[in-house]
Parts: sequence; structure tokens; C-alpha cells
Amino acid sequence: MHRSLWRTLACSILVGLATTGGVQAQSATAAPMLPDFTGIVQDNAPAVVHVEAKYTGRRRAAHGAPGFDDPQMEIFRRFFGMPMMPSPEEQARTSLGSGFIISSDGYILTNTHVVDGADQVTVRLQDRRTLVAKVVGSDPQYDIALLKVSAGGALPAVHIGDSRSLKAGQWVLAIGSPFGFDYTVTQGIVSAVGRSLGSSDQPYTSFIQTDVPINQGNSGGPLFNLQGQVVGVNSQIYSNTGGYQGVAFSIPIDVAMNAVQQIKTKGYVSRGMLGVGMGPVTDDMVKALKLPSADGTIVAQVVPGGGAEKAGIRPGDVIVTYDGHPIHQSSDLPPLAAMTKPGTAVPVEIVRDGHRQSLQVTVGEQPRDGNVAGSAAGSGSTPQSGSAALGLSVQDIDAATRRQLGLPAGQGGVVIAKVTGSVAAQAGLQAGDIVLMLNQQRVANAAEFRAATKGLQPGQTVLLLVRRGDNTAFLGLTLPDGSGGQGPGDNSQDD
Repeated sequence: MHRSLWRTLACSILVGLATTGGVQAQSATAAPMLPDFTGIVQDNAPAVVHVEAKYTGRRRAAHGAPGFDDPQMEIFRRFFGMPMMPSPEEQARTSLGSGFIISSDGYILTNTHVVDGADQVTVRLQDRRTLVAKVVGSDPQYDIALLKVSAGGALPAVHIGDSRSLKAGQWVLAIGSPFGFDYTVTQGIVSAVGRSLGSSDQPYTSFIQTDVPINQGNSGGPLFNLQGQVVGVNSQIYSNTGGYQGVAFSIPIDVAMNAVQQIKTKGYVSRGMLGVGMGPVTDDMVKALKLPSADGTIVAQVVPGGGAEKAGIRPGDVIVTYDGHPIHQSSDLPPLAAMTKPGTAVPVEIVRDGHRQSLQVTVGEQPRDGNVAGSAAGSGSTPQSGSAALGLSVQDIDAATRRQLGLPAGQGGVVIAKVTGSVAAQAGLQAGDIVLMLNQQRVANAAEFRAATKGLQPGQTVLLLVRRGDNTAFLGLTLPDGSGGQGPGDNSQDD
């Protein structure tokens, strides 16, 4: 009995082990294989270079490097080498970054902010050779710089891929020199494509967002796909501390190579311009304009003589597609227009008065200084009128003020003398703002403004076209009906 019991237990244990082993073996067999990056690294590492830019203090960068105490850089900190910005006592510094050889005759791609204003730029190859590099040209808007070295022979070069085919979830690999450690390899996945950082930071670039660990010194290095092709140029990280926190941004290689070709052929980069000032489509605007959704961007300003004006686009139109690409938000449009060759006619779909229509717009060329239109704001001094419902007190604009503001005589408009109610205050309106339109109808003077606001009802949404300084934007104000309403602040964008 005793011996039989042990035999039974032993069999049970053996069966249990066999069963468990079978499950483990099956799980191991079913588990997907992780990619092996060794081949990509071996094939491409020789084409990746370490970039060193020296600043002796004899020259100043055309676009001065921001310091660590810059609050905006606490959010989007570039990967300048160490130190990124000298103290006032220091006259010399060195910036460290990365780059990669794009052709065997010695052309190298990196970021503008790595080499901007440097007195001397050198690159170090994998075989430890150090070569002096000439800055052929750069474009701060795209943050792309083109270098050239002479090596006395053909150099290894990367293979250029197609960033437009990238999808979220795909594996990607970075090679660079974080903190000066050459040929460091990191990997991750594409977190998002077409990511815009807004009008304040490279508005003409739709970034590739990844979770590839990127740090200072990786800037300008290549981002590879699993085919060993370069699909991006590592450029920025999202950080509150200056270190990697899981969010990195790369410039799409098709944008970078477009800039390279223009720098080679004409020495600068030209960008297309539609000729409109834009703003987001808010929930209030959806109600006021009876739109099917908040997709698109609302035209707040049309540049006189620009392609949009010639095609018939007007303030209040909502742009929903550009050259076949859907526009979901305001930041989607500038990169598309910028990549369009000036002089090209493209179809632009708009929604006007609830109806969708297509217009052919001939794209203009963006001014190289980026200054499209605008003039200083002021305030009028003529008799005032107002609307208690909107919480605004407005005045006519006299001829002298109109000239000062650069407003054409036939454009009309009234200046806000005082914000008297919470609705206008919550919408961000201020004294000195110019109201050009109310519910897509131009107001020529304070009397017209008062007449246009007389019939407003509680809960109704009113659309104002407001100019402040160089910006013109639509604001939606919903009159209180017991639940209140709030419109956005001035968040316009030029293209």
C-alpha cells in the first residue's frame, strides 16, 4: 500500500511536469520573434558620424541657442551637445551631435541647431578619422543642415527610405552619439506619424513620434526601419528635465531630402504658401456654422493678392482637405502647403454656408523671413456702443487709427473699448481687439455692431472675427442659457 501510494504520487508529479513543460514549449513556439538589429547596425554604422561644432566667441549664431533656463526649452529641448549654452563668462564652447553620410562623395546630413553659427565643424568616422566639414547650407525652419567633407575616396553611405509609408507600431532603430558615446544603438517603435508641435516650434514639419531612447548628442542622427533604410532625422525630445522621457521626434526623411536638394541647387529652401491665417474649429463654431464635425481649420484671414484670395477663399470658410489630404486640425495644413512647390495648382475643399465645394488654388512662395502679414493693434477714440449680451463695449475706428493698424478703408470693423461681461472675458477678448465680422457679416461701425447683436437669444452661439496685433482669428461665444459657454483664446496660425 505504501509503495503503491508513492508510485501513484510519482506518476502524478511526472504527468504534471510533462503537462507544464508542454504548455511552456507551446507558448515559446507561439511567441513572436523579436527583430534582430545586428545586420542593420553592421551595414549602416560606418555611415554614421560624430559631429563636433566649436564656438570660439568670434561669431554669433544666426539663431542663438537658447539656454537651460528658457521655459519653452523645458518642454521641447533640443539635443545640443554639452554644454548647450555657455555662462556669460564663457566665450568658447563645443556642441556635440550626430550625422550620417547620404552620398559617397562626402555629403552629410545633420540638424541646423547642432552646427548653427559654429566657427569650425569636424566629423569623426567609425574608422576614427577626423575630417573638417564645410557647412554647405542649412534651414532653421526644418532644422536641417548639409555638410560636406573630402575624404580622398568614396565613403560609406546610408540607403534613403520612404517615411510616408511609416505606420504606428513599426520597429525603428537609432544610431548616434548620446553624451558623446559614439555609435550607440537604441530601438523602439513608431508611436505616431504626422505629429505637429504647433505654430511655435517648426510649424512646417509633421514629425515622426517614437519611443526610441534619444538623448543629447543623438541630434542629427539617423532613424532606420527594419529594411535598414533611413526614414527620419532625430531632432527633438519631449522633456521636463532635458533627459529622455519616452517621447522623441524625428524629421521625416522625405522632408529632409527635399531641403537637401534645394540647398544643393539654390542655396536655400523655399516653401509653398496658401495665403491664409487659420484657427481651430471649436465646438461653438460647429454649432454656429452648422458643421458636421470639428474637422478642418477655419480661415480667419486671407492674404491680399495671395493664392487663396485669387481662388475665392474667404474668411469663415472651413478648409477640410488639401490636395486630397484630409485636414483634421489647423496644424495639419502648414506642412502640406510648405512641401508644395510654389506655382503648383492644388485642389482645396472648403465648407461654406454648410455646403462643401472644391477650389483650385495656385500656391505662392513663402517669404524667406516668414513674415506674411500684420500690423500693430490700437484703439479708437470715437463714440462708443455695445452689447450687453456679449459683454462688449465697442467704438468706431477713426481714419488715423485705421491707417496705423493698416486696415483698408472699406474693411470696416470696430475696436473693443471695454470687456464688460464674463462671456467675452472667458473667450479671451481684450480692450484694443478689432472685431471685423459678426456671424460672417462684416461690421462697418459701432451702430452696425449694435444692430447685429440686438436679436441674440440665450444659448445662441455667435462667431466673431477678431484681429489682435499680427493675428486674426475666429472666436465662438455662446451666450449664457443657464449652463454658460466659453470660447477659445487667440490661437491663429499663418500659412
